[in-house]
Amino acid sequence: MTRAFPRPFALAALVLAAGAAQADIKIGFIATLSGPAAALGQDQYDAFMLAVEQKGGKLGGVPVEVLKEDDQLKPDLGVQIAQKLVERDKVPIITGVTFSNVMMAIHKPITSAGVILVGSNAGPTPMAGADCSPDFFSTSWENDELHEAGGQLASDLGYKRMYVMAPNYQAGKDAIAGFKRDFKGAIAGEVYTQVNQPDYSAELAQLQAAKPDAVYVFYPGGMAVNFVKQYRQAGLLDTIPLVSVSTIEGTTLPALKSLAVGAITSAPYAPDLDNPQNKQFVAAFEKKYQRLPSMYAAQSYDAAHLIDSALTKVKGNTTDKAALRAALQAADFKSVRGAFSFRSNHFPDAPFYRVDVVKAGSGAALAVKGKIDIAVRSEAYKQCKLK
Repeated sequence: MTRAFPRPFALAALVLAAGAAQADIKIGFIATLSGPAAALGQDQYDAFMLAVEQKGGKLGGVPVEVLKEDDQLKPDLGVQIAQKLVERDKVPIITGVTFSNVMMAIHKPITSAGVILVGSNAGPTPMAGADCSPDFFSTSWENDELHEAGGQLASDLGYKRMYVMAPNYQAGKDAIAGFKRDFKGAIAGEVYTQVNQPDYSAELAQLQAAKPDAVYVFYPGGMAVNFVKQYRQAGLLDTIPLVSVSTIEGTTLPALKSLAVGAITSAPYAPDLDNPQNKQFVAAFEKKYQRLPSMYAAQSYDAAHLIDSALTKVKGNTTDKAALRAALQAADFKSVRGAFSFRSNHFPDAPFYRVDVVKAGSGAALAVKGKIDIAVRSEAYKQCKLK
């Protein structure tokens, strides 16, 4: 026989139960989810949500509500979205962000409001230096560092004259600066093209006339597909080796297939990295989404696990900002990239790899060929006041 509480006791019990239950934590997710670069942002989102799903809809043991927003690769729209998430939705954490021009526009409106920003791709070099913030953390890399690995790889391969190309925006400029820091040879040509430019025939003719030992490019998303296809169709991949970063990777290789075979890439991640965390991630991602994860997916999966580790340490309390920052700085999680820790500027100390595009059946695959040991690194961190 069930005994009913008199009304005052029943009401008190309900109040106690409500007080014991922890409210959901809202997390803002901003990425480029439309246009030629949509695949990059979609991989970020899918991997983040996979991690949340694997943890039962929780991070740090607390239920989370992820508010998904598309910046459309428009910095001004990104600012509007950031303001909405901060002012109306009252989120304590925002993650994602695909492109550096958007990140440059939104990071101060977010962090100046005391909201934690965990970037999982865009890493403008100024944010690793003078514009660093105690409330910003990255699970990817600073732009210069990503391409320092590319410059080191080109030097390791013995190339003496390189032709370099990138789109004309913050990440493209950081790319070439980073590459030149570690490349020991001469630059045969330096070209900046329009963002989302569809036709590279004029630039390819100039490149061919320069007769470099090899070409180094940074073209993310749809730009990569157009560039590499045209490079192959011009017959250049057989005569001028192609070295790239963030160009031929998990989001673009399915469109390029065998057209990209023979290219060499410098990368922070590849699906065949041999560590337990990555093996389970690749298996789970492929099972859920029927495709292999890209570097964008890997970095966002790491972001979810970083946030999970921090929320676990603070027991879901996002109001104690100092404790939350310290928990994030600890980086107490297993990265799919391998060893992972934060430098003082809140950018990671994590490995980079030579990844070749190899033939696989009628298509192509990415194969890790070893780590890249970067000799010269950006000193942007010296301008960061964080210790």
